Order: sequence, then C-alpha cells, then structure tokens
Amino acid sequence: MHAEADATPSAVVPAGAEARLQAILDTVLDPEIPVLSVTDLGIVRYARQTASGQVQVGVSPTYSGCPATQIIKSSIVAALHLAGFPDVAVIEVLAPPWTSDWITASGRRKLRDYGIAPPAESVGSPRRLLQPALAVACPRCASTATEILSEFGSTPCKALYRCTNCLEPFDYFKCI
Repeated sequence: MHAEADATPSAVVPAGAEARLQAILDTVLDPEIPVLSVTDLGIVRYARQTASGQVQVGVSPTYSGCPATQIIKSSIVAALHLAGFPDVAVIEVLAPPWTSDWITASGRRKLRDYGIAPPAESVGSPRRLLQPALAVACPRCASTATEILSEFGSTPCKALYRCTNCLEPFDYFKCI
C-alpha cells in the first residue's frame, strides 16, 4: 500500500490487523481486468482499523470518472463484511493522483500473462511527454514490432495494438 496522503491520527489497532486487511484486499479483483487485485493495481492507499473497530480503506481511482470505481468500492466493502468486519468505510483519495507506476511487479506479470501489455514506461517526468513513444512489447511473443490501432481499447485505460510479428491484436494498459 502507498503512503497515505491523509494525516488522520492513527488509533491503537489490533495486532496483525494490517496484515489481515491486506490479505483480504489481495482477493478483491478489478472488475475490468479480473486477474488483477486492487492491491496489484496499486489503488489501495491504506487500510487500517480504528480503536472502535471501523475499517477504513483509502482508494485512488485510476482516473477521474472510471466506471469501475463504484464496483471496486462495493467489492471491498463486501469482502470485508464477509471477513467479519461490519463497519467499513471506503475513502476516495485523490491526491496525489494514481499513476500506472503503482501497478505492482506481480500485477504487471499478471497483465502480460493475461494478454495485456503492461505500461511500457514510467510517467514520473512531464519531459517524457515530449519524447517519442517507447515501443510496446507484445504480451504473446515479446516482439517490440508493434503498432497502435486505436488509442481506445476495451476499456478507457487501454489502447488497442497489433503485433506485426505474430499478427495478434492486444490491449495495452496506458501509462497514466
């Protein structure tokens, strides 16, 4: 989980609560890419249990208006309720905004194995926007002889590419 942007004072929490919450969140899948958990995607900013027993989970949407955000929030609440936590609050954390850099190494591997090319580069520097795009490797044959077919793929966070080596089309998870 990423450092929390919120400066809410922490309360005394039960021993092992964070590890248990992490394990539960590891099972909550992204509805648009069901091989990724919300923790693989890097959208969980924090998970904590207050002294009163409430579980608070900070979540950053991948982008403003993402249609999966509400489903993700509901899925987190449902998973925590099922695990025995009756009082759950999912808090939207907008600053700093989510970046595709936060997708875990495991998440990137899962994307590739699923047939989606993970983000090819870091978006940490605005100067990168002025340089030519990096080659996107085909998730099937690993060739970088690929071409973009459309900036819009099966979901708004993906673009449609084709490998000119194996001729297979594939989604590319955009660098955001």
